[in-house]
Amino acid sequence: MTETVADTAAGLPAYPAPRAAGCPFDPPPVLRTLQTEKPVSRVRIWDGTQPWLITRHEDVRALLNDPRVSADSTREGYPHRSAAMQGSDPAAQTFLTMDDPEHARLRRMVTAPFAIKKVEALRPSVQQIVDDLIDTMLAGPKPVDLVEQFALPVPSLVICELLGVPYEKHDFFQRHTKVIVRRTSTPEEVAAANKALTDYLDELLADKLAHPAGDMLSALATERVATGEMTRREAARMGTLLLGAGHETTANMIALGTLALLRNPGQLALLRETDDPKTVAGAVEELLRYLNITHSGRRRVALADIEIGGETIRAGEGIIFANDIANRDPDAFPDPDRLDLTRPARRHVAFGYGVHQCLGQPLARVELQVVYSTLYRRIPTLRLATDFDEVRFKHDGIVYGVYELPVTW
Repeated sequence: MTETVADTAAGLPAYPAPRAAGCPFDPPPVLRTLQTEKPVSRVRIWDGTQPWLITRHEDVRALLNDPRVSADSTREGYPHRSAAMQGSDPAAQTFLTMDDPEHARLRRMVTAPFAIKKVEALRPSVQQIVDDLIDTMLAGPKPVDLVEQFALPVPSLVICELLGVPYEKHDFFQRHTKVIVRRTSTPEEVAAANKALTDYLDELLADKLAHPAGDMLSALATERVATGEMTRREAARMGTLLLGAGHETTANMIALGTLALLRNPGQLALLRETDDPKTVAGAVEELLRYLNITHSGRRRVALADIEIGGETIRAGEGIIFANDIANRDPDAFPDPDRLDLTRPARRHVAFGYGVHQCLGQPLARVELQVVYSTLYRRIPTLRLATDFDEVRFKHDGIVYGVYELPVTW
């Protein structure tokens, strides 16, 4: 009898794996077991295929920077996150899932606004957005849903201002982005959401071509589309990527980080009582390490045979980098399951590593630094307005977080 892929995968751990009950901030226990006993091992994903899972911090950093590893999602063997992503239109591929030189060419088109100096210049604007939203919360009724009233509006307002997208459309793009990042969405649902967003940004780019302003979409329109370097549709897909990534991840970090701090009052007190920017910046890095909201791994495929961890990854085999457990590796971070805002945590891989590391990380850092240094100082008695057990976590999403966070003060 011929052995099938499903047969050989049956005894392997499923990935993504479930978290332990009552431990919503920690990676799934099976990942700790694999990291300890078999740090390079095969797992079973949604379609029955068996990519390799890399769980040690050192190995993750080494392979993410290895030219023998490809990010190209159109290659045979690439371990897609879902049927929707596997069935996506190759023409809609973004630079996130491309290799150099095309990856570098497209990425360079949008790198300048995310340079550290440019992002630092936005800090006063981010601070004003944060203060205005807190003013609104304090003036209104309580309790409030921190996700709806604060965590989601902060990065949405910032990325809209940066791109030149009217914030009045936030319900539209947030609704469609939620469909795209939900692992259970069907291919048809994701395709429809992507099309709706791209159609909208395509129309907006047409307007920017006629009436350019000092924003990113205007720059793409006048410097790339008008010169023939990109089509308007390609620029629209680029804008869709930046718009979605620019609010979804940071919003979840704000809400989940707040919940983690409320559950660790000693650490919250350290952050609330400091006015040292370096202390705040360090706290942000530790929260990024500890929470790991991108919890379904970074996906790649081997271009050549690779020897690592006593195993041989063959050319054409899929690889998943479990950054959540890599950031809890005791060899890299002693006592890794403890939230310690004084820990030097900058070597985490929450933003990835190598040439594909997150383009928007300087902006995310500034947003989180402003939020974490302001919210708890201005509302020092902030607390949960529901039982912790009642909080619903996003186990079904590519990005981890909470659906709502009722708070009062």
